[in-house]
Amino acid sequence: MTSELTTYRVVRLFIENGSILGHEFSAPGSTRGVIWLGSARGGLDSPAHDLFGRLATDLTRQGITSLRLRYREPANLECCVEDALIGIQFLLQNGVESVVLVGYSQGGAVAIETGTAVPESVKGVALVASQSYGTSAVDRLSPRPLLIVQGADDQVVPADCATYIYDRAGEPKQLAIIPGADHTFAKHADELRNLLESFIHSCFGVKRAQAA
Repeated sequence: MTSELTTYRVVRLFIENGSILGHEFSAPGSTRGVIWLGSARGGLDSPAHDLFGRLATDLTRQGITSLRLRYREPANLECCVEDALIGIQFLLQNGVESVVLVGYSQGGAVAIETGTAVPESVKGVALVASQSYGTSAVDRLSPRPLLIVQGADDQVVPADCATYIYDRAGEPKQLAIIPGADHTFAKHADELRNLLESFIHSCFGVKRAQAA
């Protein structure tokens, strides 16, 4: 598991040509869900020392279910989008009615393609250090909100990718370029966490829980 505080169950979603492994962070009775989409390294990776796992755990206490997916073919964007769509279907079958997609690196492109394919259930999309390849459909996300977070010192995905996506996206949209942050956001976990948590809550129309 990702940390001592992490509580999830491993799920396997069977499809015609294989199966997808996932970690479900369940908030019983929740109608709101987040799908966390990792990079081409395998899907379950995360920026900022497994921020996705820690934030997914905390969100369950706030009544929000989460699902992290291990892609069947991490380097195959089309296949990753199919995995994400199956993940959404899994959440919908388990009582979730609205979903926010959060994608890291290649996962950003997966989130955009997935979000435009199922507009009725996706309420917002957040991109973290997203590649620009595979994001041509970003203009079709509007009027659903889009958050783009980028590290100014990212040596893997240039900051220009974030501005390129932002310029082509419709409103509402937000671009946050964090000074000094690299591709992993290892030293900027708090800034990234605050942006993502606030965005997720705003998409669902609920107030963010204040830290004790």
